[in-house]
Amino acid sequence: MTPENSAAPSIEQAEHDELDAVAEALTKSHRLERLLRYLGDKYFQGEVDHLNEYNIATEVFGRSKTTFDAGEDAIARVEAHRLRKKLREFYENEGKDHPVQVSIPAGSYVPVFTHRPNERLADNAAGSSETQEQGAEFPSGLQMESPDYPRKHGTGEIAAWVKEHWWIYPLAAVALAVVALAIYWPRQSGAMAKGNGAATAQPPVSAQPTAAGTESLPIRIMAGYNGKPQIDSAGEVWGPDRYFHNGGMWTLSDTTIARTTDQMLFEHWRTGDFSYDIPLPPGVYELHLYFITEDHADDTTSTFSVAVNGDRLLGGFDVNSDALGVDIADERIFRDVSPSKDGYLHLSFSSERGAPVVNALKILPGIPHKQLPIRLVMQPTSFTDHDGNLWHPDNYFMNGHLSNTRRQIAASPDPDLFAGERYGHFTYSIPADTRDRYTVVLHFAEFYFGPQGVSGDGGTGSRIFNVMCNGATLLDNFDIFKEAGSLHALTKTFYHIKPSPQGKLNLTFEPIANNATVSGIEVLDESQ
Repeated sequence: MTPENSAAPSIEQAEHDELDAVAEALTKSHRLERLLRYLGDKYFQGEVDHLNEYNIATEVFGRSKTTFDAGEDAIARVEAHRLRKKLREFYENEGKDHPVQVSIPAGSYVPVFTHRPNERLADNAAGSSETQEQGAEFPSGLQMESPDYPRKHGTGEIAAWVKEHWWIYPLAAVALAVVALAIYWPRQSGAMAKGNGAATAQPPVSAQPTAAGTESLPIRIMAGYNGKPQIDSAGEVWGPDRYFHNGGMWTLSDTTIARTTDQMLFEHWRTGDFSYDIPLPPGVYELHLYFITEDHADDTTSTFSVAVNGDRLLGGFDVNSDALGVDIADERIFRDVSPSKDGYLHLSFSSERGAPVVNALKILPGIPHKQLPIRLVMQPTSFTDHDGNLWHPDNYFMNGHLSNTRRQIAASPDPDLFAGERYGHFTYSIPADTRDRYTVVLHFAEFYFGPQGVSGDGGTGSRIFNVMCNGATLLDNFDIFKEAGSLHALTKTFYHIKPSPQGKLNLTFEPIANNATVSGIEVLDESQ
């Protein structure tokens, strides 16, 4: 038996042992433990090509193999994001001295094992240890693997391997340079940095679009941002700015933005007269635009227009008026958006009485003449119901408090829908295409009052509140306990709701006796 063959099993065993140790540390979170063991099993079995969203959702989390839709159900992305966070926390604390460490790089489900070199290895390796970066990893997508990669060999042979394969390193450097050039060349080289009310001019360089239809859907873009991809509260990945022409980049000052749980979407702008040419396959899409403005020294109205393929989408648009104030997130939704004949969706932002701005763009596969459903659960993470519908984390709210009070709820096939609530005096401003009418479904449960509630006392009359939508009363002197008692699901449905001219369903929860509350909100387009 050669030294190479005798060394390889010990390294693989060390990786097996490390994965088992981390999985045991995750036993309090059965979902994450199950996910990590599944990823590890596929890795050690040489089946990393099976590690995709569909297989993880159906084989680990029990989603239906016939109805699962990754565009609607982000369970794999959400749980992988949670697992990455747990792994980082583990190696920052109890696992910090482990000689082998496991990670799941962003954008991938394939485990990566990092072997920390010991002092003898550092001394023997070619080159001074002072100039070597310990534990460095290659960026995702540039895997420095070969049939005789050092991981397959004993540690004493790595120095010889390095000398024999010296040519790989300049080759890798060239590859990294090509990747960096491909990523950053299309973007604007300058930036308009905010500070003391001044901005640095940016040359009118354009980000050239790729061939039509080459990017996978959905498309999520953070305008004016050129860093690494970011993951929002629902586990959805947002990429840096691309496909733009002209305009400049601004960065938000240290400000908390209302009506959003995803501050990252509003931390950067593209501003000035600019456009986007986004490659799309033929079809019908739903466009989401995200806006925010900060307070200005003057009180003048600042308006601009937005057009799609030459047709005006927004005219005389004032973000502050639309959002009802500064530092408030504003989202507009437009259904039935399609690319032009050249295979691109052409978005143009033009000045009127002020410079255009946009913070983020999202393009989803749409339903002809119908807005996609919006489902919100008053919890910090997403939820998938028994029908496979994805409910996004709490969003679009202002005021009130979020509470995770898990109780056994009766009369619902989805008791986890009532794992949390927003309570107090609060509002929601949910975006909707202005052309349609909507069904609004509200989900309630009485957690606090009654013999079975948290307080153990109270009952009818303990909690009374009103619910209004765009000024019309939906529920008057509403008493959950009176209608359903404690810990019992209660659903109220309202039809033919018209959005405001600003494309919002403005829901107000107004207390009369104690706090108003809600656990889930659905918005369903009634168009046929």
